[in-house]
Amino acid sequence: MSDLRLDPTQLDRYSRHVIMDEVGPEGQKRLLDGRALVVGAGGLGSPAIQYLAAAGVGRLGIVDDDIVERSNLQRQIVHGDDDVGRPKVESAGEYVRGLNPDVDVRTFESRLTPDSVADIVDDYDLVLDASDNFATRYLLNDYCALEGIPLCHGAIYRFEGQVTTFTNDGEGPCYRCLFPEAPEPGTVPDCATTGVLGVLPGTVGCIQATEAVKLLLGKGEPLEGRLLMYDAMEMSFETVEFVPSPACPVCGEEPAIDSIEDGSYEGTCTLAD
Repeated sequence: MSDLRLDPTQLDRYSRHVIMDEVGPEGQKRLLDGRALVVGAGGLGSPAIQYLAAAGVGRLGIVDDDIVERSNLQRQIVHGDDDVGRPKVESAGEYVRGLNPDVDVRTFESRLTPDSVADIVDDYDLVLDASDNFATRYLLNDYCALEGIPLCHGAIYRFEGQVTTFTNDGEGPCYRCLFPEAPEPGTVPDCATTGVLGVLPGTVGCIQATEAVKLLLGKGEPLEGRLLMYDAMEMSFETVEFVPSPACPVCGEEPAIDSIEDGSYEGTCTLAD
């Protein structure tokens, strides 16, 4: 770790962290030395980006290939009306720079692919999956599980959300232990078809950011082996425990996926043909 001293501006900015025994100057330096990658600058990514930047995570990567549309603004709060038509990574990066000059924000205006995932992900300590498609979700899971990179997963649907964390330390489960394959294309409608409560991704994305901060600090218990499910209509949380699956194609007893070249990231995201 680099020099533990914080300058006067940092002591002021992070004072509510510094006075906490669980964080303190050493913990804040861990955050400033930390590197987090947010995949998706939409509903889930927006609050995660905001709070990771505010917390002083030193390097913040943002991956997204989409542009801002006016219909996004009901929930994607890192963007504004003047950003309509701009790449999401551009407006998100601008927001971060305006919020906290301590953060080195790096943007990738692209969709993650098997060819690009290593070049992007390997520079980060952990990844937040704030994506909106199964191809990216399974690609991130497989790569992070194989490389031992912690992954904070979030997903939303109408009034409901879910969050879990995979530390990928060789002992806990991965996403494929829960869902070995993606549903058939077209069987799960997106928010453009079914709608989504605008404040819902704020709750889920903030929980993802909380998990990421805890991991960077090395404090608390992550949601490993626990799927946290949130129902906004009932204002209820339920936790479902799950364990590594011996039949998991990535982390099971006889894995069929030893590298991302073994996986197919289209359709049901199963083994390569």
